[in-house]
Amino acid sequence: MTIGTELLRQHFDTLVNDPVTWQGLLTPGIVWELPFAAALGHPTRLSGRDAVVRHARWFVESVTHFRFVDLTIEALTDPGRAVAEVKAEGIIKLTRRAYQQTYIVFLRADTRKIAFLREYFDPVRAAQALNAPILELPPDASPNALREGQRERGNRHPSEF
Repeated sequence: MTIGTELLRQHFDTLVNDPVTWQGLLTPGIVWELPFAAALGHPTRLSGRDAVVRHARWFVESVTHFRFVDLTIEALTDPGRAVAEVKAEGIIKLTRRAYQQTYIVFLRADTRKIAFLREYFDPVRAAQALNAPILELPPDASPNALREGQRERGNRHPSEF
């Protein structure tokens, strides 16, 4: 087990069930990227513990009976980095619709805490559960343009994680 794999396990164990412990896992300068969130009108990048906690709290408070299942965590060459695949399920409180999702999450640790998360999910599934429209991405949101923009902002493409 590496620090990256252990932090990912703790992330999924505590995000919903023990938010105080989860918040203690985060560095003050944490960055959480959600590349597909723009399709729901949500931010694609959250910077700082306060913004990350606010977003997580909104989500957790919007879903009942939420749980993660079928968690698989893989260590990467750097012991402070790991990737996970996990399924999730719950009921959206506002719509009473089932929410089922598969997430891919990349993590980078710094000083034994979570410094960076990049979370991929299916925005169509989320939109259906939320009864929300799927927004069009701006014309410059092609995969190549997004990669170039990430490099310019100092972010890395998943292959460069």
